[in-house]
Order: sequence, then C-alpha cells, then structure tokens
Amino acid sequence: MLALAGVFALTAEAQEVAADSVMQHAKGNRLSIGGYGEVNYSRNFYSDHVSRYSQPEDHKNDPSHGRFDIPHAVIYLSYDFGKGWSFGTEIEFEHGGNGLAYEKEDEEGGEWEQEVEKGGEVELEQFWIQKTFSKAANIRAGHIVVPVGLNNAYHEPLNFFTVYRPEGEDIIMPSTWHQTGFSFFGRYGKFRYEAQFLAGLNADQFTNTGWIHKGPKSPLEFDIANKYGGALRLDWYPVQGLRFGLSGYYGQSIGNTYPAEKDGASATYKGHVAIGSFDLTYKGHNWIVRGQADYGYLSDAEQLKYMYNRKNSKSPYKHSAFVSGNAYAVGIEAGYDIFSQIQHMRANNQKLYFFGRFEAYDPYASDTRNTSYGYTAVKRIATGFNYKPVKEIVIKAEYSHRFLKSQYNDEPSVSIGVAYEGWFL
Repeated sequence: MLALAGVFALTAEAQEVAADSVMQHAKGNRLSIGGYGEVNYSRNFYSDHVSRYSQPEDHKNDPSHGRFDIPHAVIYLSYDFGKGWSFGTEIEFEHGGNGLAYEKEDEEGGEWEQEVEKGGEVELEQFWIQKTFSKAANIRAGHIVVPVGLNNAYHEPLNFFTVYRPEGEDIIMPSTWHQTGFSFFGRYGKFRYEAQFLAGLNADQFTNTGWIHKGPKSPLEFDIANKYGGALRLDWYPVQGLRFGLSGYYGQSIGNTYPAEKDGASATYKGHVAIGSFDLTYKGHNWIVRGQADYGYLSDAEQLKYMYNRKNSKSPYKHSAFVSGNAYAVGIEAGYDIFSQIQHMRANNQKLYFFGRFEAYDPYASDTRNTSYGYTAVKRIATGFNYKPVKEIVIKAEYSHRFLKSQYNDEPSVSIGVAYEGWFL
C-alpha cells in the first residue's frame, strides 16, 4: 500500500500519530470510498444585527438567535492504479449549499449580496494524481490541501474538540486551504516533510475581518496564476503520541487578478504574504492536548483599499475596508477521557472527553492608515464534552464565550453537534 502513502487519514488516531497517512484502514483495497460530515445547532446569546459593532449600545439587549447547520459533508474517493501511481479526490458540500447564497456584508454597511464562488458551496477540495517512489519520496500534482497551521493539516471533525473548527485559524487563513499546484512529501525516521508550489493568493479577496481567508477563491472558471506561492511543513514525532509541527507560506498577492495589468498599482506593488505557524498534538495517559500559534505579514496592505475602489460596480471585488498588515491566532485545548476510569466503558472502547479551550486572534492586528476595527480582536474560551460511542462517531456539546474589547458586547453561545469520519469501502 505504499502507492497510497499520504492519501488520507480519517481516524483521529491515524492523523495524530502518523501524519503521512498510510492507508492502513484500506486493507488492500484498490478503490477506497469514505468521508466525514457534521450536523450542528447553535444558540447565540448576542445580537446578529449588522450594526452590532458600530452601535453596540443600541444592540446590547437584542434577542438571542439560533441556527442549524451542516458545515461540511465530504465524500472521499481514491484508487490505486499500481506501480506507485494513485489518484485521490474530495468533494465537499458546505452548509448544504448549491453554489449561490445571499448574505449581509457587515463590512459594507449591511448590504445584501449574492455570493457566487467557484463551484459555489459545492467544492472540489482535492483532485490529484500521485506517484510514490518510496515512503520518503512522493510527488503529487493537482488540487491539494495546503497544510499551513493546525486546522488545515488536521481539519476533520475528530481532530478538534469544539463543535465548529477552532476559530482563530479558521478566520485569518483559508480553511480548509486548498489550491492547485505540486507537492513533494515523505516521511523519514521521526520526521514528515512537505513542500508545495502553488498559484498565488488574490489580494483583491482580502478583508479587514478575515485577512487572507478568501485569498484562494476565484470567481472565474480557473485559478489565476500571474503570481506564485510556496508552502512548507515539517512534523517531528520524538516519542509515541507526541508531535510538533512547523509550517509556513510565502508568495505575492497583488496583481494576481484578471485581466493582468501592464501598469498601475498592481504592477507596482507586490503584496507579499508571509505566514509562520507552530502546532503540537499530544495523546497519552487518557489526555489529548492540541495547540497552535500563527503569525502573518502582508506588505503594501495600505494600497488594497484604493485598488478596490477602482473596481466598477459589476466587479466581484468591491471591498472598501482597509486590510491589516499583520494577523495572529493562538490557541490551546485539552481534554481528559472520563470513561478511562470506568471499567465497563473502557472495555467497550467508549470515550467521554471533558475539554477546555482558550484562543486569541485578530485578523486586523495592526492599524492601516490609522484606521482601527477594534471588534476584530477576540479572546475566546470554550468548555464542554465529546462523547465517542464508536471510533468513527462523536457527539459534541460546548459553551463558548467571546470576549471583545470593553466598548463592544461579549458573545456567549451554546452549541451541540454530531459528526462522523470513516471509510465505507
């Protein structure tokens, strides 16, 4: 099964112990079919009005609001052609959508917009051909996951305690970050490594509240590659159950748009994006601990507002807010398996993790042209439980609380969710 090294790891144990993801679960099958999905409910005890940040006092006592959601429903397909050649694809349905959705744009005064994304809310998140030479040397070409940060490298729902993906990385970076390009990866001894060559991000998609989150999105039928980027990741497994990871990204983003400009701002400025990330996981003695720290830099950030304003009314790039030159996200979570102390539950391999999480993040960490969006700086705590009746299923519940700066209203919420993750064939 070395031909399928690095295809997918769909159990929390496989992802946390072996990031190179040898398909041990496939049991020799040439064709493998699997996936994961989440069904969530949240009750948010704060205002959902578009001016809740610009006029916080007016919305301090607004009613709570609730929502059901299917954040991700994913189908995996992979096939081993033999002689080291394999194929993999991932089709993702986000929020049950079909390509078009209306939403209120907070950063544009609450204007209603119809979001049209490439593939809509049904996305081809992975599509690649792979050649495996050995466990230490694999080449992959196609649409691939960019493993920068903990969320992107380990984004399946059994790999985090919270009902939704941890917020900090999910806000400042694409999640799951996927682009078309080439990857070289492998595992040697206690190390796993990966290097990627990718199409550049599009600075026209950057925002004050999400930093580069929308950067890989293309409103066209193709990914623009006037500029290029690269990603690196290194994982170290010093002892059983412990993993340390370093990852990063660098590339240009201004001018990676259509049509390419011969002159003007996009020909003058570069929009260098640099991201550095450290993460870790530990699983042992009935504990699971995960943590990450990310810091990002964007050059020429002050130019983006004026570049947006040059767009005509029918352009898909209409943002009018400043974008920050820096963003950060740090977080840590820990959970203990209570059922490990109950013999009957332990014998049935059922698990009940009580967990706590703390994170702090800000997609607008540095003022641009003396402009501040204070509500983007968030500290968040979450606590709750994860119940795993079987290895592939988790039932989650949590209370969370976002702490904003004193002039804004805090944002508490309660969420429950059910998720699965596994292989069917």
